[in-house]
Amino acid sequence: MDHKKALEGTNTTRGVIKTSFSEKCFSVFNYTFFIVMGLTTLLPFMNLIAKSLSSEGAVISGQVGLLPVGVQFETYKYVLQDSMFLNSLKVSIFLTIIGTACSLFLTTLTAYPLSKYRLRGRKGLLLIFVFTMLFSGGLIPTYLLMQNLNLVNSFPVLFLPAMVNVYNMLIIKNYFEGLPDELEESAKLDGAGNIRILVSVIVPLSLPVMATIGLFFAVAFWNDYFAAMIYITDPAIKPMQLYLKELLVSSSGDFLKDNVDAAINATPQSIQASSILLATIPILLVYPFLQKYFVKGVLVGSVKG
Repeated sequence: MDHKKALEGTNTTRGVIKTSFSEKCFSVFNYTFFIVMGLTTLLPFMNLIAKSLSSEGAVISGQVGLLPVGVQFETYKYVLQDSMFLNSLKVSIFLTIIGTACSLFLTTLTAYPLSKYRLRGRKGLLLIFVFTMLFSGGLIPTYLLMQNLNLVNSFPVLFLPAMVNVYNMLIIKNYFEGLPDELEESAKLDGAGNIRILVSVIVPLSLPVMATIGLFFAVAFWNDYFAAMIYITDPAIKPMQLYLKELLVSSSGDFLKDNVDAAINATPQSIQASSILLATIPILLVYPFLQKYFVKGVLVGSVKG
């Protein structure tokens, strides 16, 4: 009987609680804002798909909106047979794999000793690393350095200058600091050295932060076009993003005008749209499966314990 009265009291209490006017206004604003933001992102993408699939006449006359007009697939066939597109795609894939592996390796080696409080001069070293986050050497001195090292117009110049990212290094360092010291002490009692402890104890326990930082590096290398624009002139080692940048900058289609076969039912705008979509597919295939690490990653490294 008492339990029944308690439930009635609870229901009465729940019925009394009402959403205030300000809370309703805030919810309406939130829904409206995120719907507008979603449409702002989605509609240009739909227009891009429609242009890539529309006929030449529909694109030129401006009839294409969110749905394709006069569906054709010749543009995709043309892009997939373009040696420049395929070569830049291959360069970007190799750059992403090699750059991510090397950067993750070197960043981990940097973060591990800096996570140890017993390291002499630790605070000074951390200040030097943080200083580089605020002030860099500048574009021209960096270019001259790469030139003196004979790295200009070479594949390594695309990832060597970015192998250590201080922000990512600090995230890994903070994660290492949260691991119990007893694990290392027991490993030392078994005769393990620092490298063996890092490889066999620390790294296996740090896979979440490793996956997170690895994704950060992979997305950064895949999307980077600035380094290639500064250092690369050889078409054979141009990554995909630089190829797309040159494709888009020629808004009038001059980049493709001389190359597109007049016999196919496509315009330079359609070629641009289909090239962008095909270049987006590789990272889209990876991102949905690993997106959760982007959300957890910063928190994993920024909160100790």
